Amino acid sequence: MTETAPDNTLISYAPATGEELWRGEHGDVAEAVSRARRAWPEWAARPLANRIEMMRRFANQVRKDADQLSELIANETGKPLWEAKTEVDAVINKVEFSVQAYAERTGKKKLDSALNGSAAVRHKPHGVMAVLGPYNFPAHLPNGHIVPALIAGNTILFKPSEKTPAVGAKLVECFHRCGVPADVVQLVIGGPNEGKALVAHPGVDGVLFTGSAQAGIAINRKLAANPGKIVALEMGGNNPIVVANTPKVTDAAALIVQSAFTTAGQRCTAARRLIVIESMVKPLMAELLPLTKSLLVGGPMDEPQPFMGPVIDNDTAERLGASFIELVAAGGKALTHMRRTEPDKPFLTPGIIDTTDIADRPDIELFGPILQVIRVPDLDAAIAEANNTRFGLSASLIGGSPDDYARFWANIRAGIINWNRPTNGASSAAPFGGIGLSGNHRPAAFYAADYCAYPVASTELEQPRANISVGLKE
Repeated sequence: MTETAPDNTLISYAPATGEELWRGEHGDVAEAVSRARRAWPEWAARPLANRIEMMRRFANQVRKDADQLSELIANETGKPLWEAKTEVDAVINKVEFSVQAYAERTGKKKLDSALNGSAAVRHKPHGVMAVLGPYNFPAHLPNGHIVPALIAGNTILFKPSEKTPAVGAKLVECFHRCGVPADVVQLVIGGPNEGKALVAHPGVDGVLFTGSAQAGIAINRKLAANPGKIVALEMGGNNPIVVANTPKVTDAAALIVQSAFTTAGQRCTAARRLIVIESMVKPLMAELLPLTKSLLVGGPMDEPQPFMGPVIDNDTAERLGASFIELVAAGGKALTHMRRTEPDKPFLTPGIIDTTDIADRPDIELFGPILQVIRVPDLDAAIAEANNTRFGLSASLIGGSPDDYARFWANIRAGIINWNRPTNGASSAAPFGGIGLSGNHRPAAFYAADYCAYPVASTELEQPRANISVGLKE
């Protein structure tokens, strides 16, 4: 949770306790861009091996500060400490994945050319990149943009979410402590106004964004007349998890809980819609509902460790509570009620609601622990219902045969399609992104190298050689 003090100071509070964690001044966007532009030529001119070595030092620095960073992530987001530790591991592991991806996705190529010359394909960095980070993974997700962009030779202006600035500041500190120059990676503290200023600034060559569809669409609209600026958008999803016939009902229930309620449902890949073939509804609910009700919800440092913590702030908790009530009022049937366990803290119990009988289900991303159940007669109907969304990030099929999965994979519109695995937990060794309102065909993770450098084609001779043999006067 954050607030802006009258003197333009951003203050961050722990969602689980309300205690102040951090405060800092809003950044000067124009000054930060100017410094980044001045720093870029020298950084881009460094040998690739030097930039890679810097990133490996960064990974070692994060490894050294892992306990401190894990505790900070847990306190500022509210997620359990066990989960915060997995995020720190992902930050560390991102470096080697990014090194491998840069070599594979942007490697140099030599081609044949006429006149005994040569031709080549090489890649260049774009320049100054603005990275706009989310609050749910305040270290891992922006780091997934920053590291490959630095390897490619770009400079970075990182604006963390105004809800998690302390983690953003710590991440930038780790870059600086490993030797990355201060002007090459800069922290820009602020809220929507600073984000808008970074997007619009003519000195910014690229915008790498992770967040809501509403904000991503606004960025896309703002830059529609500027095709020269690279834009990568990751905007979440209204993700389906489909349950077909399976004898492994207990496992299916566990996969659904992992998909829907990990990180208190605050993952862009979280399952929002549980689409169940009618024959599986009764046995599945007999496992799923008791399991959901048994989940521990608590503070990040509680013992025993909870399955999930609070959502990010009280405003979010109130909006989610209102959304749950609206679904019930529209004809939904609550199977497990989402409850606010503390009136002044954003702790919510997971809610499951059968929305089959709602004629016009809202196609929105309810970013929290709400799972909608939709009953269908067969797999074809399940696939049609799964595709009944403007989003297209993640989808999963639980159960079914190999032929069923082949049909599911072929017909589902999504960038991540899984079988007997959760909708979340994507690998950094694969591309991460979606279609529709989930992204703009610029997947992150292993494919982040694609938007961090652009290809340049060249034909080359050591000496000029040419003649004109047609069209000359006698």
